[in-house]
Amino acid sequence: MLLEFAHVPAAVAAAFAIQDTCRADNAEQLPHRQMLVRIGANAGEFIADAHDVYGHEVNLAARLTTLAGPGEIVVSATVRDQLTPLLDADVEDLGECFLKHVREPVRAYRLGPPGAYPVIDARSTRMPELKPTVAVIPFTARGEDPGQDVLGEVFADEIIAAISRTAELHVISRLSTTAFRGRNTDVAEVSSRLAAGYVVTGAYRVSGSRVTTTVELVETQTGYIAWADSLQGDVPGVLRGEDPLVSNIVKNISRALVARELQRAQTQALPTLESCTLLLGAIVLMHRLSGNDFDRAHAMLIALTERTPHQAVPYAWLAKWHVLRANQGWSPDVHQEARLALDATKRALDMDPDCSLALAVDGFANATLVRNLDAARDSYERALAVNPNDSLAWLLKGTMHAFRGEGELAMENVMQARRLSPLDPLRYFFDSLSATAALSANDFQAAADFAATSYRLNRRHASTLRALIVSQWRLGRADEARKFVGELLEIEPGFTVSRWFERSPSSGFPIGTAWASALREAGVPA
Repeated sequence: MLLEFAHVPAAVAAAFAIQDTCRADNAEQLPHRQMLVRIGANAGEFIADAHDVYGHEVNLAARLTTLAGPGEIVVSATVRDQLTPLLDADVEDLGECFLKHVREPVRAYRLGPPGAYPVIDARSTRMPELKPTVAVIPFTARGEDPGQDVLGEVFADEIIAAISRTAELHVISRLSTTAFRGRNTDVAEVSSRLAAGYVVTGAYRVSGSRVTTTVELVETQTGYIAWADSLQGDVPGVLRGEDPLVSNIVKNISRALVARELQRAQTQALPTLESCTLLLGAIVLMHRLSGNDFDRAHAMLIALTERTPHQAVPYAWLAKWHVLRANQGWSPDVHQEARLALDATKRALDMDPDCSLALAVDGFANATLVRNLDAARDSYERALAVNPNDSLAWLLKGTMHAFRGEGELAMENVMQARRLSPLDPLRYFFDSLSATAALSANDFQAAADFAATSYRLNRRHASTLRALIVSQWRLGRADEARKFVGELLEIEPGFTVSRWFERSPSSGFPIGTAWASALREAGVPA
């Protein structure tokens, strides 16, 4: 069967339903009469007529079925990018696979049905302080033009950026709340998944250059609508940060949540929807950590900085691209990579000194490329002073403490990051650095669990593989550790303990010596 769907989540839900039906029927059949279905899925452009659909993307979907075992579902990276792990599916990275009649290797993922379990455990959902937690769901478009869909993300970005300026509130990251966009999800489920006391939802309709929004603020425990209203604005003005629509929404939310009016900061909107899509695409591609996708993300970020030379955020992500390149062992000159990363964060901070993302990435570059942990600490603290709800800053600050061997502080910081971004699409990165924090706390089982979760989502992250080697070796699982040594050397053939120790921020601390010893004992070349 060749099936066509308008949206990826619907296609995946249908695939699960087909497999469920087969399993139910097979239970009543003898083994030789059972039907075991292999399913492959891809997303992209195709040609359709009254009888069939055609094109390269269709052929790739068919080829992916050859990677699936009986009763399994295997999908391409373009499908995986449109799914939220744990909500839409349980995702396992199969790495880059070679398919018949396909010249380049294809990144493939195996899918299982989402599990009926909480995203984060009960201990980590408790906020350390009695502060209201707000989740802003991207607004839903009411209209026929699919090109207007990204405007809902822009509304959420601007509202979250404004509310996050106050230290009196916890705000869930937009990358996490995007998982609930367009879903018929009740407020209780949103609350249980995100540990949010309040949820902001909205819809909008565009007519010409005008946009009409309908917004609600709901208290999750009681379902009480604390505030609801319909507001209008000018689309180009909203995108330029000049129309009062977003600030009026924030005023009303603030008045409903607290007794006094919250201090808000002006934020800059991305100038066009196309640029917004370009940025989001580059972020996804760079974190796949596949060669072609990684290079394409760099080209997209360069194009974006040329198109929007006065925006800080593209430069901040470009800096992170350089840090990831060096940390993966893909750069021929780490010093040059460090210079380019710090130059990009300097450009971003020259434009917006209070850009928390740029401050966090500046700390990341100082810590991992320059090994200046004092400068990194200063950048992280400045980022969190600007935005106490910046989950990336909390995560990277925790990693800095891990490099120093300050395990307790490292775990406190990374758990705060996980609380603020429990459904982040870059979840593997959060899990990987959580594993590093657990290693510094000598909790090797927790480190192994975090790293294994990260590995399932992305098998090409070198830091994850190093954490798996150290944790498995310390747990006495020598065979497992040696398996991951082989995978690390496939990704970075020239990797040695001495080269890692030279560039590791932990090399000046006893924890670094301990990790180097474990890597060497597990079989990594000295």
